[in-house]
Amino acid sequence: MPDIVGTWRLVETTAHDLDGNAMPQPYGPSPMGVVTFNAEGRMMAVLCDGRTAMPDEQPDREYASYCGNFTFDGTRLITKADAASHPSRMAIDQIRQVSFEGERMVLRPPIDQVGGVDRQRVLIWEKISPK
Repeated sequence: MPDIVGTWRLVETTAHDLDGNAMPQPYGPSPMGVVTFNAEGRMMAVLCDGRTAMPDEQPDREYASYCGNFTFDGTRLITKADAASHPSRMAIDQIRQVSFEGERMVLRPPIDQVGGVDRQRVLIWEKISPK
């Protein structure tokens, strides 16, 4: 089973509708993020839109952070958040499908909706520290 323990940085995000059509990138064209998993089963993540200024048509900056205990079975990551930037993440299982492309970890959160359209986000991470 791949080892996710360590610190990872967000390198790319994509999104598409259920027909495969591209949608705006989560966290914008310059995403920033760090996630750390420790050997004791604890994690924390911080993600944001990394642009220095937001365009007029999109004044709100996308941001998320949370932490909690996690389990990983090789293909599915489950985190029970006990602190979060948004209350909807609290005390429920945060489930991510996980795959690996070479050294990169690919996380697929559950399908959500943007403007009434179902969306699948894809977040690609690279390990920057093994522990």
